[in-house]
Amino acid sequence: MESTQIKFISPEELAQGDRTREVLVSGAMEETSREAVATAVQRVAGMLQRSDQLDKVEQYRRREARKKASVEARLKAAIQSQLDGVRTGLTQLHSALLDVKDIQSSLADVSKDWRQSINTIENLKDVKDAVVQHSQLASAVENLKNIFSVPEIVADTQQLIEQAELLQAHRKLMELECSRDDLMYEQYRMDSRNASDMNLISIYFQDVQGLSDELAKQLWMVLQRAMVTVRRDPTMLVSVVRIIEREEKIDRRMVDRKKQSGFIPPGRPKQWKDKMFKVLEGTVSTRIEGTQAVTKEADKMWLVRLLEITRKYVLDDLIVVKNLMVQCFPPHYDTFNRFFSLYHDAVSTRVTELASEDLEANEIVSLLTWVLNTYKSEEMMGHPELCSECDIHQLEPLLPQEVVDDLLSKYVQTFTSNITGWLRKALETDKKDWQKDSEPEADQDGYYQTTLPAIVFQMFEQNLQVAAQIDGDFREQVLKLCLKQMNTFLIRYREEAVTYKDEHLRDRQLPQCYVQYMIAIINNCQTFRESINSLKRKYSQYTEPSDSDAAIERTLGEVAKDGCQFLLDEVFLDLEHHLNELLTRKWLSGCHAVDTICVTVEDYFNDFNKIKKPFNQEMTSEALRRVVVEYIKAVMQKRITFRNADERKEGADRMIKEADQFKFLFRKLAAGEDTERLCGAIAAIAEVFKLTDPTLLFLEVTTLVSKYPDIREEHIQALLAVRGDASREMRQMIIGTLSENKVSYSGASQPIFKDITVPTMTMTTMTTMTSMATAKLLK
Repeated sequence: MESTQIKFISPEELAQGDRTREVLVSGAMEETSREAVATAVQRVAGMLQRSDQLDKVEQYRRREARKKASVEARLKAAIQSQLDGVRTGLTQLHSALLDVKDIQSSLADVSKDWRQSINTIENLKDVKDAVVQHSQLASAVENLKNIFSVPEIVADTQQLIEQAELLQAHRKLMELECSRDDLMYEQYRMDSRNASDMNLISIYFQDVQGLSDELAKQLWMVLQRAMVTVRRDPTMLVSVVRIIEREEKIDRRMVDRKKQSGFIPPGRPKQWKDKMFKVLEGTVSTRIEGTQAVTKEADKMWLVRLLEITRKYVLDDLIVVKNLMVQCFPPHYDTFNRFFSLYHDAVSTRVTELASEDLEANEIVSLLTWVLNTYKSEEMMGHPELCSECDIHQLEPLLPQEVVDDLLSKYVQTFTSNITGWLRKALETDKKDWQKDSEPEADQDGYYQTTLPAIVFQMFEQNLQVAAQIDGDFREQVLKLCLKQMNTFLIRYREEAVTYKDEHLRDRQLPQCYVQYMIAIINNCQTFRESINSLKRKYSQYTEPSDSDAAIERTLGEVAKDGCQFLLDEVFLDLEHHLNELLTRKWLSGCHAVDTICVTVEDYFNDFNKIKKPFNQEMTSEALRRVVVEYIKAVMQKRITFRNADERKEGADRMIKEADQFKFLFRKLAAGEDTERLCGAIAAIAEVFKLTDPTLLFLEVTTLVSKYPDIREEHIQALLAVRGDASREMRQMIIGTLSENKVSYSGASQPIFKDITVPTMTMTTMTTMTSMATAKLLK
């Protein structure tokens, strides 16, 4: 070893440095002195700028003297302090120099001694070999007893394993392995290349590995039945864990020795701890896979039973783990969380397998409900006894989102197909009821109805309840699908109602309860509307109407409107003959057509009272309008021409009386506020006929036009033609004046004359009417 070279500074070099420092300090002092004088001159000049300041010179001198003395005192104290520090530093440097010299001398002595000891160490090689040989012989002597008793120990160990005395069996197994491993290690140290001696030892101890494997099988058997064992004999499970922990320690010791010497005994490391966890994982998987008690073909509820059994097994097992098994394992095993993860992974694998099977719609819902809701609920992993040990929110989803989406898509497709079939069957059943000879059932308020709305919305309700079990978004999706299917169904419902009406018109005697079932169809529309709103309130979080809602509302209105129209058509088919008698000679002579019309309408409306609001009100108003329109049509068709003032007066009085009859009837039927105006149209026309002074005819017609601005020129001409005393010039004057002062129609009220056409008189018709009139006169 080379000695460390340290260079010391000579006194001459120190003196030379001191002289250099003195020169530098002297120059610095002179420069500082000059700057101080300049500064003092500046200050004095500032203080003596005025003549009156000369009196204070002495005062200024004393003040400056005090300041100077103070500064000098502080400067002396600072310099003294610095000098003391320098003195102390020099003392320490001198002491350090002496210590360095001592260390330098000691290092030189150590280097000399080290060089002399190298030869001595080389001469001790024989001693070292003797120590190694002595160690090997000592190990052989120590294990000599065990070597000769190996067959006996092997037999005892085998017997203990068969008797399930696992701890004692493992103790003897460790003795055998220790003897074998020590002999092989000493042989390896003495001659690592001598394979024959190693093989000899291995052959002699060959039964030891078999015992180890047999003991391992017993351990795995206990672990496979851990859930049962921990209830009946927890000490057995504790023994297994203790044996595995011992083997882990031996494994670690052997691995460390291998790093030092390169030798490791056969069969090491055993890694029984890792194998234990694999066995437990397999046990959990087998436990979950063995929950299917029945097959799909044997029981339609197989999946529900399977999921319920799985839920019960998992919950019971985890409670056992928490309360009993945790105490059998060391704390650092984190036993509960490990089993919690094992069960979660096993259940996830199982439900993934179930999801890949060909599941029906109800089975898909059962599986998704269990996966998304039941699994993390208090009935299973979120049970109060388990919550204190784990956080269920940290669990990975049982099914990947893409699998869930695929199942939901499959369910929607199946549901769409099923609900289309269900609705078709429900409508076919309802159509069969339409042909019955008995009236439909009535609800608690006496309104006719069929079972169709109840059947349809029971189906919707059931499926929405099922969808709600999965999650809110899927519930909204199913609701939208139901509403979409509902609109399609209502369109078909409308078509079937039209077909029902057409078949009835071919033979009005069939079906016997046509009117009652058409009323039920109309009422069903209101029931559908109420049921749809109920479903939306119950299952939808959105309050704003959608396009589907508007389409359904529109279709329901069309079905109900068609139904009301069909019923009114039925009424007016019965009234057709009596309506044709109005404003004829027979009518003028005193027929009872209007009386029959009123009785018939009232009779029909006794049945129409079974129509729900608002359709019954709308239907009554429409019936009144049609009666009035048909009456006015009879006028416009010019079935009669009054011959004189007496006929005009008689006809007008009759019209006013019949208008009052209509008014009384429809007020009784609660036709609404428009009754007065509609019936008033007949009375207003009667006033035109009743007028005796032709010169005032223009004023009367003007009054009529002002009340009913939708009346047209051809209507006025028809009225004047029926009156029979208006000359051509008068008609032209009235029409011309009205055209010049035409009243615009605002559309605020429902028109009466808009849809009334005045028939044109063809040549053939005129000839026929002339012939008929001549024949009557001759007769």
